[in-house]
Amino acid sequence: MQSQNPDNLFDFSAPVMREVMDQLMRAANSNASILILGECGTGKSVLARIAHQCSPVSGQPFVTVNCPSLSKELLESELFGHVKGSFTGAIRDYWGKVKAAEGGTLFFDEIGELPLEIQAKLLRLFQEREYERLGETVTRFANIRVLAATNCNLKQRVSAGAFREDLYFRLNVITIEVPPLRERKEDLIRFAEYYLQHFAALFERKITGFSAEAIACICNYTWPGNLRELRHAVERGVALARDHILVLGDFSDEIQQGRTIAAKSQINDLLTGGWPSLDNLVEKYVRLVLEHAPASSEAAKILGIDNTTLYRKRKRWGLPIGSQTKKDDFFQTASGHPSTNGKWHDQLAD
Repeated sequence: MQSQNPDNLFDFSAPVMREVMDQLMRAANSNASILILGECGTGKSVLARIAHQCSPVSGQPFVTVNCPSLSKELLESELFGHVKGSFTGAIRDYWGKVKAAEGGTLFFDEIGELPLEIQAKLLRLFQEREYERLGETVTRFANIRVLAATNCNLKQRVSAGAFREDLYFRLNVITIEVPPLRERKEDLIRFAEYYLQHFAALFERKITGFSAEAIACICNYTWPGNLRELRHAVERGVALARDHILVLGDFSDEIQQGRTIAAKSQINDLLTGGWPSLDNLVEKYVRLVLEHAPASSEAAKILGIDNTTLYRKRKRWGLPIGSQTKKDDFFQTASGHPSTNGKWHDQLAD
């Protein structure tokens, strides 16, 4: 990830994201349409650009159409172009983004927000590669590769009559689903570190890392805004930091409170379904710690057991082994974890 712009390249640890990237790389080599699905802030547009850079047309233009930002009239002009005098304000000819992307990739960002009135013309462009500029009757042919992304459920929008079914099927050739950040916690600290380095350099601050409490907050918060929210949180923290490390108080109250609520909810989940056996409760607790600890060695420290014992327990309960990335240079073990004394500790050590 380049220091001058930490959003230019993704470097993933989470196995689920490595699978996404493998699928994306294989899809990039074809000329098939790719539909990228995911919540806001998950990096769909970055993945689209990566797909273009790894495609046979990487040396050609990559042009983005931001579907929600323009009205139907302006979007049609922006997309297909227009001739002088075709509407009020058309003081000169404009070729449009389809022409600008000739030989390369045309990326429709948030295509689920595309006005219904323009979808028929878009279907024709995708199927026949034909279009006309506004104000003229000359049919033109487009040599483009189509990528699209959305945070909408397109099937639901089809059912609601807000999205054409034939356009959905034309787009849905290769679908890439990007999981939210809360489902790939292995990437959390990695990206937090990248963002910290970026903004520390940008703001000329000598900030070297996070406190243990700040790390725990990052790991426990659900990040509904995904990478975009994480980036803004770290930017704020770097701007307000009083010391050489970011502490819990450098994050907003919303993130601090969200972290507390999430932690309490997960602890309550341990008791779901009545009183579990001690062995079952231990298993649930180990799973919870593994989910939030950024490395297996740190999970073992929190649990008060050695790595070998933790390995045996993961194998016994069928938990993934070796899926967490070690970050010893960056993680500081937080204090104040639940006690591992007495029978609780005996169960963990079995």
